[in-house]
This record gives sequence, structure tokens and C-alpha cells, in this order.
Amino acid sequence: MHFSKHYTIDEARALLPRIREWLSDLELCQLRLQSLDERVAALLKNGDDAGGEPVNQLIKTLAQCQQILQEFRRRQIQVKDLRRGLLDFPALREGKEVFLCWEKDEDDIEFWHDLETGYGGRERL
Repeated sequence: MHFSKHYTIDEARALLPRIREWLSDLELCQLRLQSLDERVAALLKNGDDAGGEPVNQLIKTLAQCQQILQEFRRRQIQVKDLRRGLLDFPALREGKEVFLCWEKDEDDIEFWHDLETGYGGRERL
């Protein structure tokens, strides 16, 4: 077995509201990081001191992103594509280790795939 945690469909579904919040928070983090990165780059380009508050904000935002990503790691939920909100939940199906597959635009978890096949091998539950 590759994973110590295996989700039932009900367990994975129960996490979706929280996961949607985490993904939304990560999107905001990414936007802040992009803005702060551009700000620091502009300071550096102009020969200005890039330390201080801009760098502190950048580091704090990075830490916030890492904290959210840690929520996924702690639960062994794999983030396959952050932009798409594509996630895999380790699960067991007929005694075999598989992934329950979900994207943020989907209302519910309706697909699964083998560990090796990935998104292209998705099948309906």
C-alpha cells in the first residue's frame, strides 16, 4: 500500500466544503504572491532596497500558502493541478488502492482512477 489513509466516498465528500475554502484561499495567496513579487522585482530593478515590508509580506504570504498546502499533505490528499483544483483522494476499490478524483468545478466526487492511469483513466463511480 502506498498510503496509510484511504477515504470512503462519504469521508471525501464530507471534506469538500473545507477543501473549496482552502482552494479559494490558495487562489488569493497566489494573487498576493504575484503582486508582491512584481513589487519586489520593481524595487530591485530600480536599485531600491527590496527588504523591509515588501519582503516581510512576501514571506508571510508564502507561509500562509504553505500552511494551507500542509492541510492537504496531512490528509494525504494529492493536489494534482492547483489552478484547476484537481485533487486525488487515496481510496480502496475492490481491495485495490485507487484515487477518488475531483475538480473544483465539479459538484460532487463522481470519478475514480487507478494510481498509474491518472486523470485520463477516470471512470464513473
